[in-house]
Amino acid sequence: MAAESRTTVDHDEIRTWVEQHDGVPARVVGTESQEGVGVLRIDFPGGATEDELEQMSWDDWFAAFEEDRLAFLYQPPQDDGEDTTFVKLVER
Repeated sequence: MAAESRTTVDHDEIRTWVEQHDGVPARVVGTESQEGVGVLRIDFPGGATEDELEQMSWDDWFAAFEEDRLAFLYQPPQDDGEDTTFVKLVER
């Protein structure tokens, strides 16, 4: 059976889920422009290298999240206890 996913724009829900999974807000290095901070990501331990992602404050991350009208798609823990750090930022 495929894992169910959840989509939210609630900042508290996003921050809580990310921090429970030891993640931090980040952006992809080199994608910033005059129009914005660049491509947003969540940096998880063992993920991308420091050269690929730059960590940023939650305030700056959420400001860009709202400006780009994004939603946070993630997989909550499954009934069998399996947990994942699968995250995707999608258009609203």
